[in-house]
Amino acid sequence: MPPRRIGDDFDADSDSDVSILDDLEDVGRARGKGKGKAIDRRRKDKGKGKAKEQPYAWEASYTRSWDTVQEDEAGSLQGAVQDLIARGRRRRLLAPATAIRRTIIRHLILVLDLSSAMMDRDMRPTRFDLMLQYAREFIVEWFDQNPLGQIGIVGMRSGLGERIGEMTGNPQEVLKAISERHKLEPNGEPSLQNAIEMARSTMSHLPTHSSREITVIFGSLTTCDPGNIHDTLESCLKDRIRISVVALAAEMKICRDLCDKTGGQFGVALNEGHFKDLLFELIPPPAARALARTGSGAPANPAADLMMMGFPTRLPDTSPPALCVCHSQLKSEGFLCPRCRAKVCDVPTDCDICGLMIVSSPHLARSYHHLFPVKAYQAVMALVDTPSPAPGCHGCAQLFEKMASTMTNTTEGMSPLGRYRCPDCHNDFCTDCDVFVHDVVHCCPGCGK
Repeated sequence: MPPRRIGDDFDADSDSDVSILDDLEDVGRARGKGKGKAIDRRRKDKGKGKAKEQPYAWEASYTRSWDTVQEDEAGSLQGAVQDLIARGRRRRLLAPATAIRRTIIRHLILVLDLSSAMMDRDMRPTRFDLMLQYAREFIVEWFDQNPLGQIGIVGMRSGLGERIGEMTGNPQEVLKAISERHKLEPNGEPSLQNAIEMARSTMSHLPTHSSREITVIFGSLTTCDPGNIHDTLESCLKDRIRISVVALAAEMKICRDLCDKTGGQFGVALNEGHFKDLLFELIPPPAARALARTGSGAPANPAADLMMMGFPTRLPDTSPPALCVCHSQLKSEGFLCPRCRAKVCDVPTDCDICGLMIVSSPHLARSYHHLFPVKAYQAVMALVDTPSPAPGCHGCAQLFEKMASTMTNTTEGMSPLGRYRCPDCHNDFCTDCDVFVHDVVHCCPGCGK
């Protein structure tokens, strides 16, 4: 092969031309020593080292997370703990105080990204393991606050949509579907369109009074779709499906469009804690949408203000075994449909024989706290206006501190006295009871509201 000439096929602005010319000059000056090649090799290695030393932004925030924890003069971390509580209080105070019409009968399809991008280690231990851990916690909390809802699981792997778990109202069955890690090993590229189409077909038979929601945990920067995903978006708009996306890599325009046009939420997780916050923000039921109206003034899709439900009869362990209509298995325990007397395993569910929605009264009662939330307690800054303040908390009877705390930042909604007063019954509660009432009990123990 004849040697290449220097003037052939070279770009004047290319860095490689300059390095080759430098090599030739160095070789001409000291033949056989290879100084020019050694200099270029050191330059390249130095550039690679700089690229390796520069971490991602979320990795830097993870490795230096201790900088956010500030100790006081005595070396206590109480100020950092109070700051976390204050963030929760600010989030509750920003919530709308008026009652909002919400959909308490929810149907959710959780779409998990099982592509090879989920094996990245920018989130510890990997994106895949962290997603499974938070998905389990999300399912447990979601069913606790939405006992009348149902969840199904769909995975995105190798350019296809896989049905991992059928839609059910039993949290144990949903957790069992994602418990076997070896069956969910990431592989290939995700297909956002195939997963959404599978989720849409699963919810096509649902009634109009229930919400249809899709929550996508997306860790890839690409999507391998067989067709036009915008046609799928239009189909979701016609079926009134709300799509929310929690991205682990970066923002994609198609993900933003899916959320904005369907009324969902979109967020990019910066770190592990932010990922959990974005996911758990989707637990409360969304506000009901306004109905589109036709030219005659009547609503195009009338909503059902009154829904027919059935309260079943529970069968004990000692009852004779009978076939259930949901699994076709002989079981002693179960519930009898009040209309057709068919046997089902769990509630809430829809009867496979007559189609009646079967619920239990405790589940129905627990769903109402979203419709009538507890009012935010007011932070007590001073006891000047209170003639006879209560010595202890109305909830746990713990005594309040007589001296105001100097570490509390009053500008963030925290009381220096540790007192928080209900605006209706005017009883004082401590910080722990304030958080417990609004996050767990959802009912004020003083006034019963």
